[in-house]
Amino acid sequence: MSTAAQPLISPAVRRQTIADALRRTALRLPQKLGIVCGQTAWTYAEFDALVTRLAAGLSGVGVKPGDRVAVLARNSHGFAALRFALARMGAVMVPINFMLKADEVAYILRHAGAETLATDSGLAELAMQAAKLETKVKQFVWLPSEDDTQPVSGMHNFHELAACQDTLSESGLASQDLAQIVYTSGTESMPKGAMLTHDAVLWQYVSCVVNAEIAEQDLALHALPLYHCAQLDVFFGPAIYIGSSNVITSKPVPDNLLALIEKYKITSFFAPPTVWIALLRSPLFDADKLVHLAKGYYGASIMPVEVLKELASRLPKVRLWNLYGQTEIAPLATMLGPDDQLRKPGSCGRAVLNVETRVVSDDMQDVKPGEVGEIVHRSPHLMLGYFKDEEKTRAAFTGDWFHSGDLATIDEEGYISVVDRKKDMIKTGGENVASREVEEMIYRLSAVSEVAVIGLPDPKWVEAVTAVIVLKTGQSLTEAEVMAHCNQHMASFKSPKRVVFAQALPKNPSGKLLKRELRTQYA
Repeated sequence: MSTAAQPLISPAVRRQTIADALRRTALRLPQKLGIVCGQTAWTYAEFDALVTRLAAGLSGVGVKPGDRVAVLARNSHGFAALRFALARMGAVMVPINFMLKADEVAYILRHAGAETLATDSGLAELAMQAAKLETKVKQFVWLPSEDDTQPVSGMHNFHELAACQDTLSESGLASQDLAQIVYTSGTESMPKGAMLTHDAVLWQYVSCVVNAEIAEQDLALHALPLYHCAQLDVFFGPAIYIGSSNVITSKPVPDNLLALIEKYKITSFFAPPTVWIALLRSPLFDADKLVHLAKGYYGASIMPVEVLKELASRLPKVRLWNLYGQTEIAPLATMLGPDDQLRKPGSCGRAVLNVETRVVSDDMQDVKPGEVGEIVHRSPHLMLGYFKDEEKTRAAFTGDWFHSGDLATIDEEGYISVVDRKKDMIKTGGENVASREVEEMIYRLSAVSEVAVIGLPDPKWVEAVTAVIVLKTGQSLTEAEVMAHCNQHMASFKSPKRVVFAQALPKNPSGKLLKRELRTQYA
């Protein structure tokens, strides 16, 4: 067998890319329903053929392998097709959070060097405004939406591009080539671009299929934003890879979600705890209409124990998974399965199939059970590094492990519990307080719908433990009652020094709580 630098066979023979995964599903299940969005429905054969035509159409307007193509759009069949078309032609997708302001979008466009920007009618004005802010954007691609919308003048029309009959040339694409640059929403002032290859994303698909039991028989609802790697790569991508049927919506609000789950007999659904709570609180919630729902997934934050118990009571047939990770690991790292939800409440579980995870001290020694350390990983899921940022890349991979920045404990069985972001630990009066521990205590109060605990500047405590609480409709609660409850059950230094009642908590479109906004608002 030859092991020389020049192999005897072409790399294309052994290639496995994101778009190859779609092609192979279409060959296995050509007539199976693959995509439903609004009035659009595609079989896998139709979806795959359209993706090939769209890739050829994009090539025809000058998009080349390796080009960074930004996407500023809400969930749609157009977004789904573009994702796989870019993968098929070897271009690099740069998904952008549509909640950003124009200057924030422009920063990502400039940093990524994107010359093509795909958008939809609802976000076209924002896209064009951002592109004018000293970016390299030369052309726009209009994407159809879930609702019937009209193409935007001056943009390449999705339908015309997808009607291209040109032959798409083999790009020489390899499994190790860059597939996407996903910009993180971390604690730094400027987002960082995590570079993820085709094989990193696909190894992650395998972990999702095995550990989250994503199956060909699933009928999955994809409602959280596809620009976020959780919905895109933990659920939508693996579902395409394995051959599930997929309903896509851009409206993750209770009325729409409950109607779609009932209409399409959805069996699989992912949402952060905030969305699950909203479903439970909706006057339209009717367990009898959700009888087909069998798999429930959550992430972004820990599900409060009282909400877990309520879900188990009101939807007893739904098995729950907690999935933890971050953009840099594509993004799944650990999983807490259905059998452990109440046995290990608050835990994010153990490492998934293709991940090795430790909880370590500052000198990279494994911490003892119950001690707090930082979560570090090794995995083929991991990014190549941060785009155009060697310094932060080196810092993230110190000691040949990826440093997550999350603080956690690990128990005798190897179950990990995240206690806080390394930079978000509340340091009050010389003591460290994990905000989640205080939140869990406040959730025991029956009047509480949602709570976020933050540290605010204080002349005595340096940081004062502060609880921002949203009450259930028709319920009442006082600051004194909250403090008394916490003081009764927790060490005094952990109890809130201040309680604020709010109408809602700020969240991004993925449902992730924006504690930085709370700190700014109440400081």
